[in-house]
Amino acid sequence: MAEQGAGAAEVAALHGGGVDLTTIVILLAAAVIAVPLFRRLGLGSVLGFLAAGLLIGPFGLKVIEDAEAVIHVAELGVVLFLFVIGLEMQPSRLWSMRGEIFGLGLIQVVGAIAVLTCVGLALGYPASASFVAGTGFVLTSTAVVMQMLSERRQMETPAGRRIISILLLEDLAIVPLLAIVAFIAPGAEESTMMDRVQNIGAGLGCIVVLVLAGRYLLDPMFGFLARFGGRDVMTAAALLVVLAAALLMQAGGLSMAMGAFLAGVLLSESSYRHQLETDVEPFRGLLLGLFFMGVGMALNLTVIRENAALIAFCVPVYIILKMLVIYSVARLLKTPRAEARERAVVMAQGGEFAFVLYATATQVGVLTTEWNATLTAIVICSMALTPLMMILFDRFSPKAEVSLEGVEEASGLNANILLIGFGRFGQMVSQPLLKRGYTVSIIDSDAQVIRDAADFGFRVWYGDGTRLDILRNAGAAEASLIVAATDDPEATLKIVGLVKHEFPLVPVFARAWDREHAVALMKADADFQIRETRDSALALGHAALVRLGDTPEEADDLMQDVRANDVQRLAIDFTEGLAAGAGLIQGNKDAPSHH
Repeated sequence: MAEQGAGAAEVAALHGGGVDLTTIVILLAAAVIAVPLFRRLGLGSVLGFLAAGLLIGPFGLKVIEDAEAVIHVAELGVVLFLFVIGLEMQPSRLWSMRGEIFGLGLIQVVGAIAVLTCVGLALGYPASASFVAGTGFVLTSTAVVMQMLSERRQMETPAGRRIISILLLEDLAIVPLLAIVAFIAPGAEESTMMDRVQNIGAGLGCIVVLVLAGRYLLDPMFGFLARFGGRDVMTAAALLVVLAAALLMQAGGLSMAMGAFLAGVLLSESSYRHQLETDVEPFRGLLLGLFFMGVGMALNLTVIRENAALIAFCVPVYIILKMLVIYSVARLLKTPRAEARERAVVMAQGGEFAFVLYATATQVGVLTTEWNATLTAIVICSMALTPLMMILFDRFSPKAEVSLEGVEEASGLNANILLIGFGRFGQMVSQPLLKRGYTVSIIDSDAQVIRDAADFGFRVWYGDGTRLDILRNAGAAEASLIVAATDDPEATLKIVGLVKHEFPLVPVFARAWDREHAVALMKADADFQIRETRDSALALGHAALVRLGDTPEEADDLMQDVRANDVQRLAIDFTEGLAAGAGLIQGNKDAPSHH
């Protein structure tokens, strides 16, 4: 990605010299068919894009012959992705991550290079080629990892930020690594020290220019366009900034993705940040998917067949050794075992920067053309295996042990009311009950929630309300009322069924996520259920009517009709559900937010 000066001719190479409508339709159709299918099978969108690319590419159905041209275009998706990440990284936040970027990241990269270089040496390859081969595999795929972090909703978690820190260091590392490749190339002694100083100076100069432009030009420019340019021009300006920054970094011998990331950081404190993110997002998602399809197309099955034994050996060896280094570095720096294991699996693959490094090494004579093709196939295979590795990891990895330090398990409780779940909903439910003077036993299965509640004076016991023994210990049999207020719709439904079966004389009230969940709770014989957003939404509607001119009395009458209609529709849904003999919640468990 640091050498994407493909030019219009290369970009137009798609499908025999032109990006025609047929090619576009084929690419979109392949993505639309493959990605939902793979997600439905639990294999993830990345693997779906890779499979779609392999199917329609030059080594599949040969619908599109020039995979390289697709990748050149689609790498803009990675560039835009880094721009969006940069928008979320204010300079102060980035500065606070400096220890992880230059500490954790540097140790992992150097350690992995040292270990993976030994693979090539053990196979009898020259030292320079072994170094380049191992180093290329060390550079993790930013596109694959970011996509997985996004799908797993880990971008903003501490563990996710540490992975992003390492990726940033690897992006920075491509610059000195390319310089090292040029230094170890045959005939490198002909390159003078002045040439190297000039190259470094050009890179630093481009960074300075970008920083100054971002500090003094970008915000005034977007302010002017917001007043006089219109929405379409703002979108064009956002793309202009991203691509201009990428090209500037490329001109200085740096990474296009790094330029886009720096542009995002410089705009992260702009008042137009959210609009920029909204404008760029559709292009980013589409082009990033196209990038993965291009990688799938570039998987050269002929090379894999001719070098099957070598690739079959190197792929697992590189992956396993890299995972061992990542895990060892993480544990050395006191990272919890569960996080260290997950990081090792997420970052086990090679990445798109390897293609740049291998291409450069081939140009200067460090690698042969055949070695380049073989190493590229190894990296692509590792990228394709990563989603499968994550599925296996999630399925078979030991679950993190819950620390019960400072937490007391439910045992021998006896109160008027048993409240199960002390999240945002359960906390609100408890307040009027406690103010009225009722005794309330509260249990929750999240130890951190319990510790946080203790800081505010609430005594909450540890316990899983879906287990009968816990319910007995929590005093369910003697309670006057049980309230199921958990954050998990399935757990709430299970609690209601268990209570009505084991303690039929104790009324149970339940929190419903949506209408379908409410119907399922009614069928489970909950004595009362309430959708968590219903009353707040109706209260907002009431306030809106008053603001728009209704008297409070008129608004009250109308909202009463709305409530009555809602109850009537819910009763109809319940009756129809009984007639159909099917629980609606099973078909809706992945979409609990449709209220």
